[in-house]
Amino acid sequence: MRKIYGSVSEALDGLLVDGMTIAAGGFGLCGIPELLIDALVASGVKDLTI
Repeated sequence: MRKIYGSVSEALDGLLVDGMTIAAGGFGLCGIPELLIDALVASGVKDLTI
């Protein structure tokens, strides 16, 4: 598995499915995974548990 990707979309390619659970760190508005959230919304994946 590669650890460095050119974009969030590239890193998530083929990994997202409806109903999946995702563990993501963050605290309030400081340190939230902004790009991950944007990529999840753009992907159209549904029924996530985060």
